[in-house]
Amino acid sequence: MDAAIPEARREAELGTVIETCPGAAAQMFEVAGRLVNQGGAALFVDYGHAEPRFGSTLQAVRAHRKLDPLSAPGEADLTAHVDFDQMKQIALSRGIAWMGTVTQGDWLSVLGINQRTEALARAAPEQREKLLAARDRLVAADQMGDLFKVMGLAAPDWPMGAGFATES
Repeated sequence: MDAAIPEARREAELGTVIETCPGAAAQMFEVAGRLVNQGGAALFVDYGHAEPRFGSTLQAVRAHRKLDPLSAPGEADLTAHVDFDQMKQIALSRGIAWMGTVTQGDWLSVLGINQRTEALARAAPEQREKLLAARDRLVAADQMGDLFKVMGLAAPDWPMGAGFATES
């Protein structure tokens, strides 16, 4: 399993928890290769971290509540955070144009979620509170806005995608 450990993390102190996902790494390798060879762009949206980190993010969720991953085998969804930094490194190794990894809240804000929400609220004032709550769920830092990340990739020489700075 040593090959599954990202190169930059192989010198970690003995006992350090390092999560890896060889399946995700293989998928990113394939997607990046196809973009380089065939053209196109890709967006990845999920919860995770954009910077390298150590420790476990394994969690179990049942009925929208976290619980011990070993407490209810087969009754809860097991999940872990995406290591967007590792996915970036894999994509860059294939020669991809990396647009960046930004928070979902920032990305949606740049794309105009606030203006769209206001337009919808003007058209359906009776739905205003629900619309604002839904928007906040997606962009607020204490909800999905910071936890979820958006990573953009493109074939070399493709234009920068909307919502990404030139360097992220």
